[in-house]
Amino acid sequence: MKKRQQRKKKKTMAETADRHVLYEKSVQNVEFEYNFVSDTFRKLRGRRPRQVREDFCGTASMCCEWVRRSKKNTAIGVDIDPQVLAWGREHNLSRLKPDARLRISLIQEDVFQVKTDKPVDVVLAMNFSYQLFMTREQLGAYLRKVHEALGDDGILFMDSYGGYDAPREIKEKTKHKGFKYIWEQARFNPIDGKMRCHIHFSFPDGSKMKKAFSYEWRLWSLPELRELLEEAGFSRVTVYWEGTDPKTGEGSGVFSPATVGDADPGWVAFLVAEK
Repeated sequence: MKKRQQRKKKKTMAETADRHVLYEKSVQNVEFEYNFVSDTFRKLRGRRPRQVREDFCGTASMCCEWVRRSKKNTAIGVDIDPQVLAWGREHNLSRLKPDARLRISLIQEDVFQVKTDKPVDVVLAMNFSYQLFMTREQLGAYLRKVHEALGDDGILFMDSYGGYDAPREIKEKTKHKGFKYIWEQARFNPIDGKMRCHIHFSFPDGSKMKKAFSYEWRLWSLPELRELLEEAGFSRVTVYWEGTDPKTGEGSGVFSPATVGDADPGWVAFLVAEK
């Protein structure tokens, strides 16, 4: 008798999906970030920025966007995780033209220890990555290191989020083509500001990728960040607040300098710190 051939169980969408691809599609918007950084720098300094250092660069998607936009641009990506850097080299840098690829340097290093040969125009600390620093001493020390790495007219760009939903223990779902992005604020301690967050993904076949990314960080407020930046030596710190679309009542996607913000349930803002 012939042995009955066992059918291979079909893999679910969650099992075949790449978490880094999903992250780039649902969280990052490097085209927008490049435009905001480049345009803001030009308005403040009268020229385009050319050298960028992206701290906590992950898959180096922003570094790739930076060198793709101009042959004059160079980028340095810094991340302590060798696996995520290897993914970036294989999937992002490999898509660049050879000359653009040569204008990116990826460094596996702690942002406290990294040293670059020349000062840079811009340092980026995006996606709230600096919030892994839990104390004023740690975050202040990092910001002083950034200050040293910038050129005389260099600028640090950071993003921040808050609002009265920010410390709540909640889940928020956002639909994307082919999957759902789920942001979970799983735990918040109001005494020290520390929180635990997760990113999950779900798919049309009912499968889920749970805890694709997890974070232990501190929810820093804008006043705290501004004070720390000033203590680190930055001459001027400006909050860029998102305007409101009058037709929809939602964010307009346009960020402008502001001293007064709306008490929204959730907001994202940029901090622009000039050396």
